[in-house]
Amino acid sequence: MINDAHCHFFSSGFLDILTREMTDLPDEGRAAAVASRLGWTDPGSPEHLSDRWVEELDRNRVNRAAIIASIPGDESSVAAAVARHPSRFVGFFMFNPCAPDAGERLERALTEQQLRCACLFPAMHRYRLDDERVGRVFETAARHGGSVFVHCGALTVGVRTKLGLPSVFDLRLGDPLALAVTAGSFPSVPVIVPHFGAGFFREALMAAGQCRNIHLDTSSSNGWMKYHPGLTLDAVFRETLLDVGAERLLFGTDSSFFPRGWQKGIYDAQSAALQDAGASLADRALVFDGNFERIFPCTGTFAA
Repeated sequence: MINDAHCHFFSSGFLDILTREMTDLPDEGRAAAVASRLGWTDPGSPEHLSDRWVEELDRNRVNRAAIIASIPGDESSVAAAVARHPSRFVGFFMFNPCAPDAGERLERALTEQQLRCACLFPAMHRYRLDDERVGRVFETAARHGGSVFVHCGALTVGVRTKLGLPSVFDLRLGDPLALAVTAGSFPSVPVIVPHFGAGFFREALMAAGQCRNIHLDTSSSNGWMKYHPGLTLDAVFRETLLDVGAERLLFGTDSSFFPRGWQKGIYDAQSAALQDAGASLADRALVFDGNFERIFPCTGTFAA
């Protein structure tokens, strides 16, 4: 069984919001025009895109996937996908706790819209992870049985680069050690740090060592390893299994758009790396399946 804890739902709404300030695109059919410029398949409606994703998961024998609304304001697209396929998708959403309507938007996402994980990007939206506004995100997640995903370390957004959009991020703000200050105060809230900390590998291990609710996801090609000369993927897995344990590792691919679809090559590379790291079959089952099911049990419906 494979569950993918990290996929982006690049919907028409996402493309519309992302390119709102680009004046060389039509107002009508903007998303389709952006997709054409990028060489992507037109996402169409959220329902159409969700059906396409289910077909892709079926083809690759993937049971369930976390899909992320990848820009604030596009929660409704992922909510529509989750409503259409509740047994296949878990809804995540990018959230800016500094936005004027943050509290209302967070409550609605975790209740009415049936989403289950708020995704924080502190380097992008410019706040510290020990800020009181982040604490309020954790308080709300705890109240509704939600989770919090926190992008730490190096941050690049490929679609922004392809479109020539500015990406001025403050990487100093994505420190897992600051996250540990807040996460430690809410031990019932599962916390997910993607890409093994994305360059803050040591700090991510330290934070997870201090806070038992911090999990690491394995997603993407983990290109951050270039900042650690000589480090290999199997060594990353070996060290994480030793220091954090298999029960707090979540497999992810960082898949996002079509026609590329689900990135089987990421799965193949990580499966081989886990084997080279000496992971047992039981540990591999936790990473690829069991931990996701524990954090996001499938009920087919959502209970607020």
